[in-house]
Amino acid sequence: MEDRSHKVLLALVMLFLFAVIVLQYVCPGTECQLLRLRALSPAAAADPYRAEDETPARFVPRFNFSAGDLLRRVDFNIKGDDLIVFLHIQKTGGTTFGRHLVRNIRLEQPCYCRAGQKKCTCHRPGKRETWLFSRFSTGWSCGLHADWTELTNCVPSVVDSKKEVRLRPSRNFYYITILRDPVSRYLSEWRHVQRGATWKASLHVCDGRSPTTEELPSCYTGDDWSGCSLQEFMDCPYNLANNRQVRMLSDLSLVGCYNLSVMPEEQRNKVLLDSAKENLKRMAFFGLTEFQRKTQYLFEKTFNMNFISPFTQYNSTRASSVEIDEQTQQRIEALNFLDMELYDYAKDLFLQRYQYMRQKEHQEARRKRQEQRKILRAKQARLREQGENSSSTDYIGNVERWRR
Repeated sequence: MEDRSHKVLLALVMLFLFAVIVLQYVCPGTECQLLRLRALSPAAAADPYRAEDETPARFVPRFNFSAGDLLRRVDFNIKGDDLIVFLHIQKTGGTTFGRHLVRNIRLEQPCYCRAGQKKCTCHRPGKRETWLFSRFSTGWSCGLHADWTELTNCVPSVVDSKKEVRLRPSRNFYYITILRDPVSRYLSEWRHVQRGATWKASLHVCDGRSPTTEELPSCYTGDDWSGCSLQEFMDCPYNLANNRQVRMLSDLSLVGCYNLSVMPEEQRNKVLLDSAKENLKRMAFFGLTEFQRKTQYLFEKTFNMNFISPFTQYNSTRASSVEIDEQTQQRIEALNFLDMELYDYAKDLFLQRYQYMRQKEHQEARRKRQEQRKILRAKQARLREQGENSSSTDYIGNVERWRR
């Protein structure tokens, strides 16, 4: 029995060696050497982007997007006047991503970050001017967690406030943001508020002014809402945590800002959701907290900027530690029904963009391999021709010598 197992093992080894020899004969080029190395290393062959999350092996798109919607490559000129603007939505992992922007991008002139300070100096090469508008570079220059409505009206004037109008450059403003699963984000915000966070410094400026207390009542009467239960958090009808992502990504001026009497609620919700979807689609880039490596990949491909260290997928957060029953889950989804629809849309667009960019990358790699094979075949043909000419010349020379 033992001899038989040894024979089977020997046969498998011989078969493997035969396959390697055949592969060497059929494809001697460098790309095939890489192929052999990948074949011998299953870990290297695995897709690092698929293993990070729960993406189904076969992603089936639900929405129709044009090639222009899916291909995101901007000509970001860091040495010119272009500016990346990070719209930071609360509890979406924006703090982690914001730190990546100032500490983890490979740049000709890296951001200068002093120990113990949150803000870094991100100057363009050879200029004392920033290329990044974010919490960790310029601070909350347009207000704490400024939304789309605030940023699009505030950023241009803040960046060029010290320059005369005629001297202000024509800039490209590339807006980016991070989104998160609405239920996880909502629970994370509740835990944050429970610990004493208020975001009182947020301005909520729209159409040139902040909302009145009648337009935007408070959910609590004290200095903060620390210690509030999840039930209390859900019961407040004015809670800005509800559908926060839609509100922060939409153009609030389209619905009369925070004045709820301008139009019926159903119409207002539709306008806000449609606006958020359109703004998100037109942004230079957006990522999803649940897909860290894919977020990194799409950012790098979009801006042609590479991160030094890979992003890490955190599956354990404060929100994930909160256990809720099915009824509470449904209540949170109902309170965030606009965010739920936006996230479904965003996730579909995000994964389609990732899939599209990967296909483009593979097509380009295939094209390069084909060109390399053409060059190799042409080189081999020239060598054979030279060899044949050399042999013919030697033969004729020998004949001439024999005749003498």
